[in-house]
Amino acid sequence: MGLNCGIVGLPNVGKSTIFSAVTSAPAEAANYPFCTIEPNVGIVSVPDRRLDNLSALFKPKKTVPAIVEFVDIAGLVGGASKGEGLGNKFLSHIRQVGVIAHVVRCFDDKDIIHVSNKVDPASDIETINIELALSDLETVEKRKVKTEKLLHAGKDAAKAAQAELEVLEMLGKALSDGKPARSIEFTDDQLAIVKDLQLITMKKQLYVCNVDEESAKDGNLYSKVVEEIAAKEGSAAIVVCGKLESEIAMLETQEERNEFLEMAGLEESGLVRLIHAAYNLLGLRTFFTAGEDECRAWTFHDGDKAPQAAGVIHTDFEKGFIKAEVYSYDDIMELKTEQQIKLAGKLRIEGKEYVVQDGDVMHFRFNV
Repeated sequence: MGLNCGIVGLPNVGKSTIFSAVTSAPAEAANYPFCTIEPNVGIVSVPDRRLDNLSALFKPKKTVPAIVEFVDIAGLVGGASKGEGLGNKFLSHIRQVGVIAHVVRCFDDKDIIHVSNKVDPASDIETINIELALSDLETVEKRKVKTEKLLHAGKDAAKAAQAELEVLEMLGKALSDGKPARSIEFTDDQLAIVKDLQLITMKKQLYVCNVDEESAKDGNLYSKVVEEIAAKEGSAAIVVCGKLESEIAMLETQEERNEFLEMAGLEESGLVRLIHAAYNLLGLRTFFTAGEDECRAWTFHDGDKAPQAAGVIHTDFEKGFIKAEVYSYDDIMELKTEQQIKLAGKLRIEGKEYVVQDGDVMHFRFNV
């Protein structure tokens, strides 16, 4: 699975505007469909107040945030699974990302063309989801043809083929009804078969309601529709005003951005919520290293053990892992110094089986 978030949606819903704001990169944006054909990729710093506070405490020479990758994928249209609107190319780009941020137009603007000539979030979502389901259905049908041939092979191969066909039948039924593969409850053995198919609709999805400036704080009737759909699917939905965020992104200092947000009546940027949501959906978490030279946020996978986290810094750290010195972010914020951490008995020595926790501050001992 890719460690990135693909931004998808119909043409002219604000995908490229949001991508440009979130990455502060000049993604091509224009008021006509299919202006974005090749996906734009942007590396985004993950805002983290914990890192800011650690830097204020240690006063390091350098502070380095965690990062997450966003991919701006061109707009899909009805018929994309059959190649409409360069659909096959766009679908292949979606297949390569880790999670999907589905941008839905939740604003009225007669000057910006809607591909269906009306703003209807429920219909827009259905269009995208059906196309993704149909694309996956084609994958499943092709796999069924190959698997059925194995039913007449040796005993073990035939048994495995039969088990796979049962899963493919389950998938085919759901996808034919326009339902995503992730809506099915699989056993662990079945899930292994499904993962091998690399289905788009197995990816976790986040809905991004692109609203007008007046609705940036509380959303609107359009965004409420999206939130209801997301809740039924077990997905999340966040409200973002792409136009507002693009204006914020043009400001040079954080102080100016904070003043702008305050004037707009917002506590934080909608893009901050988007970045955090994508980071979490990807199953990514953060540990820190802190000292006078550098305070850095490091990204690891939820469930990783100490040697794997050490390997994020350098492969030699994982190969030669001995132990990890660990304390929590909360404890250093309370006690202020590592010396006080030790005196309070809050410094832990952890071995190879330690499961790293989000917010751990770590120092690794290794020998290569």
